[in-house]
Amino acid sequence: MLLALVCTLPPLWLEADDAALIAMVSKRYGVPAATQVSEWRALVAALKDSNETDALRRVNEFFNRRVRFVEDAQVWGQADYWATPIELLGKGAGDCEDYTIAKFFTLRELGVPEHKLRLIYVKARIGGPASSVTQAHMVLGYYETPTSQPLVLDNLISDIRPAAQRTDLLPVFSFNAEGVYAGGTVSSVERLSRWKDLQLKTKGEGYTP
Repeated sequence: MLLALVCTLPPLWLEADDAALIAMVSKRYGVPAATQVSEWRALVAALKDSNETDALRRVNEFFNRRVRFVEDAQVWGQADYWATPIELLGKGAGDCEDYTIAKFFTLRELGVPEHKLRLIYVKARIGGPASSVTQAHMVLGYYETPTSQPLVLDNLISDIRPAAQRTDLLPVFSFNAEGVYAGGTVSSVERLSRWKDLQLKTKGEGYTP
């Protein structure tokens, strides 16, 4: 009984909001999921004073290693579902959009500016750069400056590579909270209803990056 009580106590480094998140996840998804969220919050705490290069690498590795790739239809019973980071770690599984969203929110929480990050829809060539078979995919782009070639954070490849080295990816459009970028033009992100719904869900869970 005493051991069970100790195992449910939040670590001393946790802030009150983190402890509430972990308790909620434990109740909703179970103890293993709560452990995943606790380790995510520990990562965020450890990276608070890190540089952006380290943050990109560690956050990319964390989600790529901790989450299984599973299609939305199997996880959520829907053809297309955008999960919050809490939902992703709660289930321990998600698709490319879910990995990208979790990395985006975590890096924003760590202080990486909005304008340096974009969620990018691409067509991924299946079978290599020379293949004519493509599949819809999403990755996270990091732009050190507005004119920089982005670095690509991808759940399919562990290494973070410059976009020029990802010839298997064909960009379609990108977005962040500041707008939707396509063909050299910028439009309001309000057109993406799933993005608005996602933000409402994160707030409802008590997580505000």
